[in-house]
Amino acid sequence: MKKRMKKIAGLLMAATMVVSLAAGCGAGTESDSAKETSGEKTSGDEKEIVFWNIGTEEVDKAIYDKAIDLYNSTTDSGYTVTSVPTQNDTYKEKLIIAMSSGECPDMYLSWSGGPMNEYIKSGYAQPITDLFNNSELPDRLMDAAIAQAKYKDDIYAVPFMNVSLSGIYYNKDLFAEYGLEVPKTIGELEKVCDTFVENGITPFALANSTKWTGSMYFMNLAARKGGLEPFNDAVAGTGTFEDESFIYAGEKIAEWTEKGYFPEGVNSLSEDDGQARQLLYQEKAAMDLIGSWYTGLIQQDSEEFYEKMGWFPFPALEGSDADPSIMIGTIGDNFISFNCKDEKLAAAFDCATKFSEEEIVDFMVESGKTPPIKGIEKKITDPISKLVVEAANSASATQLWYDQYLPPAVAQVHLDTSQELFGLTMKPDEAAKQMQEAMKEYLEESAE
Repeated sequence: MKKRMKKIAGLLMAATMVVSLAAGCGAGTESDSAKETSGEKTSGDEKEIVFWNIGTEEVDKAIYDKAIDLYNSTTDSGYTVTSVPTQNDTYKEKLIIAMSSGECPDMYLSWSGGPMNEYIKSGYAQPITDLFNNSELPDRLMDAAIAQAKYKDDIYAVPFMNVSLSGIYYNKDLFAEYGLEVPKTIGELEKVCDTFVENGITPFALANSTKWTGSMYFMNLAARKGGLEPFNDAVAGTGTFEDESFIYAGEKIAEWTEKGYFPEGVNSLSEDDGQARQLLYQEKAAMDLIGSWYTGLIQQDSEEFYEKMGWFPFPALEGSDADPSIMIGTIGDNFISFNCKDEKLAAAFDCATKFSEEEIVDFMVESGKTPPIKGIEKKITDPISKLVVEAANSASATQLWYDQYLPPAVAQVHLDTSQELFGLTMKPDEAAKQMQEAMKEYLEESAE
């Protein structure tokens, strides 16, 4: 029990909105009906499966609804799945608070990596290896997606929704207007940015109040400088986050901030409120380094504007031996984990399999998604989605987002220090030192 509480305490360290969210969650004191009204429902009657997710906006909401409706309308299990959607960043905190109070929904969205591993260790995620292997999913899903759903020798989640890679969306019309070509190197990218700054256009439409958006710049810069080895070594304790790759990433972010590559007040702009996309739509900004889920979002907002958009992977670094085909992201993007047992677990798993059914996959593709299905490239006609799949297929490796891969407490330090770099309130070596101290502390505690 002490170990479990220690794990949950570690999860709580990642929460940045504990007080406000704890008030909403009620620490297990609310009735089920009150929780349902407030959106915090974790359980209902014995034949109800509660599924927490982030499907609050189109087109994601429509995908969740279609898959869940497909299950509810065809199942003979006697169970009914109830969807409880919550906005992305609030959701992460809500889930941690629920677990800390000894509650957790039957099904919930996770992102693989460190947090999922902590949920497993804390007893809030059940292995589904037998269910998975006896289903059609091994033949349907990409091997790389299945690999990210594993912990040790067991499968704990069902990957679905999207092949999400970070890359740069850009306004083709603005590039043409200023005679610019897609950059192949970071040096060429900086020349493109300088041209836009000279003409009163912000190069990157970054909204960084949520911190993970700015983290994409840090991850890509570090990978282009040193590949994946420095990160893997730092996490294993055989290397350090004070490696030159991470210092370089911090220095570039500071340099680009000073040169005006990002919007004014970048750390106060909200990605969840669509403020980065608005800068693109108003053509006040020319590019955005973001996950490939933007394809569906922009299409949903404006098919006309989407015609102006192009996409390219983060450029290579001149003089670096790092493999420029390395991508940052997830092969599967969203993962469904389970906190129930026996026949209820079987029913919940059956619902999760609906996301890979042909009609749901077709709807995802039509909506600009690239679900992690084998041979999905044959279904894709969208030009940007084709480029993303091409990048995924040619990548020598895909680095999971730091804030998903790292243990929650360390991930929070990464997000905090990364944001400080954009605010010019912390020097790169100070940020690196804090990261290393957090990683060292985690490794020492884990060894106890």
